[in-house]
Amino acid sequence: MSASTEREMPRHEMPRPVMADVARLAGVSHQTVSRVLNGHPNVSAATKASVLAAIRDLGYRPNIAARTLVTGKTNVLGVISFDTTLYGPASMLYGIERAARPGYFVAIASLPSFHRASLTGAVERFLGQAVAGIIVIAPQTGVAEALAGLSADVPLVAVGCGPAVRLPSVKIDNVTGAMLATRHLLGLGHQTVHHIGGPGDWHDARDRITGWRQELREAGAPVPEMPRGDWSARSGYEAGRLLAARPEVTAVFCANDPMALGFLRAAAEAGRRVPQDISVVGFDDVPEAAYFSPPLTTIRQDFGALGERALHLLMSQITAGGEAPSPPPIVPELVVRSSSTAPQPAAAAPLAGQA
Repeated sequence: MSASTEREMPRHEMPRPVMADVARLAGVSHQTVSRVLNGHPNVSAATKASVLAAIRDLGYRPNIAARTLVTGKTNVLGVISFDTTLYGPASMLYGIERAARPGYFVAIASLPSFHRASLTGAVERFLGQAVAGIIVIAPQTGVAEALAGLSADVPLVAVGCGPAVRLPSVKIDNVTGAMLATRHLLGLGHQTVHHIGGPGDWHDARDRITGWRQELREAGAPVPEMPRGDWSARSGYEAGRLLAARPEVTAVFCANDPMALGFLRAAAEAGRRVPQDISVVGFDDVPEAAYFSPPLTTIRQDFGALGERALHLLMSQITAGGEAPSPPPIVPELVVRSSSTAPQPAAAAPLAGQA
């Protein structure tokens, strides 16, 4: 067949491109194309870009069946997550899918709640599908013990599973984030900071309580009693009704933004103005936080980056054939908006004879 005939042939009738075609078009070796597809770190950015461009131009698709026969593994990465209705887990899943390398696909097992049996069952299903590796997003307590009992023969990465997990892991530095929130409110001049804590079986909630208490103690400020919520706006509202009724409460740090939203409503119903009477800080920086009334001061954590780190850590293990070191925690940042300010002096009582 002549070159001109091949150019005139409809694309769907042309022979399926193979890895050698990609290598020839990119001007690299077959091994280099393989390294790019498998996420090998020792490939320059320019070479990677050239290979990816050749893959797009040719419409190359890896031969999944052949790869599975050779390696015993598919090009599928399993991700197990709990309660993906929450902003954090959903954003991490997006980060993982966005960072998935060429030639790999992400399969998701979303479990409504954490149970040892459900986690084990999800892992076993993925192993039965010959996945290349598994990411577990499970910030609840008890996950460490469940993961320790698994005998998976594929790389595993944990996300936010607490210090007891003996696996390569990635996480947000929630302690530092809570300290930033508390320090901000104390720095404005508030005598202390009240906290609406998250669920007791979540590592994130525990770490934020630790950071809040640590910052108060280091500043020599009183540590108030702490109501808890369940991450929902409703629970923030219910806790807020108790706190907003107390005139000595001037600063509240909520463990996440939805609970802060609930608190804002409770404060308004109690006749307490935010921020003039009560300053409020949340945690997460959900997309709606800038549109709360007033716009919410909060702690921003990059869930997308966390998901990307989890995927990169898993790919490093797949490429190296062994465990890779865990990266340092991602430090969140304080985002100051209109819901926090210096405490305002109490309104002066009217003089006798004045209305």
